[in-house]
Order: sequence, then structure tokens, then C-alpha cells
Amino acid sequence: MSALLRTEPLVVVRSARRRFGVRAALSGADLTACSGEILVLLGPNGAGKTTLLRALCGRTRLDGGSIRIAGGDPADPAVRRRIGFVPQSIALWTQLSVRHNLELFGRLAGLKRTDLQAAVADTLEWSGLAARAGDVVATLSGGMQRRINIAAGTLHRPDLLLLDEPTVGLDPVARNEVHQLLDRLRKAGMSLIMTTHDLVEAEALADRVALMSAGAVRAEDSLAQLIGRLFGSDQEVVLMLAAEPAPSIRDALRDARLAPTNEDRVWIGRLGSGLEHLPELRSRLIDAGADIAELRIRQPGLHGVYIELTGQVPHE
Repeated sequence: MSALLRTEPLVVVRSARRRFGVRAALSGADLTACSGEILVLLGPNGAGKTTLLRALCGRTRLDGGSIRIAGGDPADPAVRRRIGFVPQSIALWTQLSVRHNLELFGRLAGLKRTDLQAAVADTLEWSGLAARAGDVVATLSGGMQRRINIAAGTLHRPDLLLLDEPTVGLDPVARNEVHQLLDRLRKAGMSLIMTTHDLVEAEALADRVALMSAGAVRAEDSLAQLIGRLFGSDQEVVLMLAAEPAPSIRDALRDARLAPTNEDRVWIGRLGSGLEHLPELRSRLIDAGADIAELRIRQPGLHGVYIELTGQVPHE
């Protein structure tokens, strides 16, 4: 992970508010992002992540508050040219070749004819797509299409790239290829803001994490700083059960301030009372009927941070 660049923020969001009917999608969100970093937006469904992303690229207007990108308003065409946007859905002409797609996206981004071919050639090269330039998009894998989607958003060399769930639905190999692509862009000095539900992905990629809930950013910092601020010297306890817990066991686990993970037999919680209380916790759970396969401690991670800040269990 490269060191953060200590520069003036490229993105500054203050008290962003947006309603859709009776629903408040954004309720006073604040956010900052600097050049050359990857900022990951995390939060439960309905937290406001996609609305904030769309507001950043000028596709959704705010009801109140402000957004400044390089000091300007994203509604300004000159500012929007400094922004790239990669939607969650594959936005490609599937019956055309990779090269033809990039040429069309380059024109839509306002590239002059004299610059277009050089931009397409450069993009094909750095994205690793040069060998597939003549292939029809429909014949390519989902992972390859995701890479084309990202490449299309960078043809005009934006300062800021916004990505909504850029690896959703990909297998581990394809996901890793996309991660390498994003890391390459970050190392080239581009600022990236992306949403994801994958905590492992966030830990691997993020220079900083912004946790959103109910339309607001609850905390924004590096993972190490968030862990230090929320947990201090406390550690995390990990409980592995031998079988899926019955409802009464679930109640006992929650009474012990443990929370489920995406695996029904694995629960985690905060251990703030010292290691000497771990046997007491074990005995308490066994007395409640829990069939414990393993009980151990570890340093807190993003999963624990997510639960502390949102009060919800993440869908990893």
C-alpha cells in the first residue's frame, strides 16, 4: 500500500442532503478525498453510497449542502471533464469490438479526433486489453468486460474516478485482476472513490475508508486510525460454533455482545475486559447451550469497525 499523498483535498463534500420523496438518501454527508488515494465507501444497503457517488459526478443534484471537486462544482462541464464514472452495470456495446467501444466512449468524453487514437492505444496498453482489442465484447468473460468498463471511464484521463461496485459478481481471479488495474491507476496519481460490500476488498485496496449509515458518513479515516479510535487497546473475540445455533443460542450470543458474520457459525465481539475473562465467557456460553468449536482472540479489523459504526452485520 503506497503512502498517502499529503495534498489539499481534491474532493470536499459538506452537509450534502438529497431526498427522494419521503426518503432521505443523504442527510448531511461530509467527505474529503485527496489525489493519489483510493477511498472506499462502505455501508448497508440504503446508506446513501450510490447517491453520493452520483452527486459527485454531477448526475444527481443536491437539495442542500455543497460538493467541490478541485475547487469547482461538478455541475460545471469543465469540472465534469475531470471526473470519470464507472457504473455497477456493464455499460458497453456488446456487439462491437473492444477498440470500437473505447473509441465511442472517447468521443462521448469529448476527446478530439487527433487525440482519440492515441488515448485508445494508451488505454488498451495499460489496462492489458491490447491483445483483445479486436474481440467482440459479447464473447469476453465478465471479468474482462469489467476491465473494459473501467478503461472506458479513464480515456479522458480524469483526476477523479468514481466506481460503483466495480467487482460485483466476479470470481477471485477476475477480482484480483480488477484490483491490480485500480492499484495501477492510484499509483499513476489518480484519485479513486469506490463503493463495495466486500470487506476483504476494502481492506486490500483502501487508503482510507468512509463508513456510511442513514445518509451520513459516520467515520472517515485509514483503517488503522479507525481501529485505534474505536477499539483502543481492546481486542476482538472470535467464536466458532460446531453447529448452526438455535434461536435460544442466538439470543445468548447477542446477550454476550457477539454478532454474527456472513458464516452462521462464526460470531465476533469486543473483548474489553481482559484475557482473564475469556474462560468466563466460554463457561457462560456453554451453560447457555452453545456447542463451541473454537474461541480465540485477534486484533480488530474492518468487520468489527463496520459493526461498531453502523450497528449492522456486513454482507461480505
